[in-house]
Amino acid sequence: MSLSVERPDTRTLPSQKPIRLLDNAGHAVHGSAAGGFELPDPATLLDLYRRMVVARRFDVQVTALTRQGRLATYPSALGQEACEIGAISALEARDWFFPTYRDSVALLTRGIAPGDILASFRGDWHNGYDQHAHRTASQATPLATQALHAVGLGHAARLRSDPIVALTMLGDGATSEGDAHEAFNFAAVWQTPTVFVVQNNQFAISVPLSRQTRAATLADKAVGYGMPGYHVDGNDVAAMYAVTQAAVERARSGGGPTLIEGLTYRIEAHTNSDDPTRYRAARDVEHWKCRDPIERLERYLVSEGALSEQVRTEIADAAEQVAADTREVMTAEAELDPLELFDHVYARPRAALREQRDRLEAELAETAAAAGGAR
Repeated sequence: MSLSVERPDTRTLPSQKPIRLLDNAGHAVHGSAAGGFELPDPATLLDLYRRMVVARRFDVQVTALTRQGRLATYPSALGQEACEIGAISALEARDWFFPTYRDSVALLTRGIAPGDILASFRGDWHNGYDQHAHRTASQATPLATQALHAVGLGHAARLRSDPIVALTMLGDGATSEGDAHEAFNFAAVWQTPTVFVVQNNQFAISVPLSRQTRAATLADKAVGYGMPGYHVDGNDVAAMYAVTQAAVERARSGGGPTLIEGLTYRIEAHTNSDDPTRYRAARDVEHWKCRDPIERLERYLVSEGALSEQVRTEIADAAEQVAADTREVMTAEAELDPLELFDHVYARPRAALREQRDRLEAELAETAAAAGGAR
């Protein structure tokens, strides 16, 4: 006697042409190219535009601070704003976000203060922000580990009948990791409320996508796991928002996980320690600069009369204020307490740890006393 299990039909491959709701010139797209999704209303699009403008100004400012030596390293998301902000804006405040090291502008959009976002890049403290208060996990540097965490939290929420969604972002390189396979498979088998957003910026540091996979698109991988996959124009914030919102609603209603690939491009280097001229052509960078996500949405909003010069100025002023706040917090000298090394290691500190802390505290006091006597 065999048992049959009814499975949802998710065998339809994603379109090879990315879903888009706005073309490169800022014109609305309809029909099959839109993939059955509707263009968000002008008020929503204006809010997404505002968030992208603020995010880019923040990103440019942080890159400048890194070059000045104010941060040890910083992975820029310049050119990927639509991918990150379109996706993160589809979440509700109660939902959880599991970011990578490149998702700082998504954290900013989530409401986390610039100084808290950049604390780990500066090396000031353990994480920088209260993860539970912001429903945002720490930025993960190891590839794809955060995907497992998102699936685990989503599975726990499902067992508790807690109607929250966990969204995680990955790079194209992360999809080559075993952790990504395990996350995709577990999520699909157990139907966890998880949304996977793959930002395909076409390079895993210096390794092009063609050296990572033979799949026509990364979204095609979803079929093998038994979940829906969408191949989206990652420079079209309207499409990213609409597709992610549908995936979030599906997950919340018990429909299980979704894999969304946003096709985009990393304009800046991988980090400030990288030299991208060694593995990609300048003409490719210029080609993608012409597909700028902010300019695309701006053209549409202006054509629809939804973005006046006054509103554009107000948004630019708000972005400059965020940049100024970021400069102020990152140019201030950090107040470091070496004894914080022992905080949050154990819920109940072990005797050996307490002894080490006491010894360091005594050494610090002795050094301070000696310095005071020398004066």
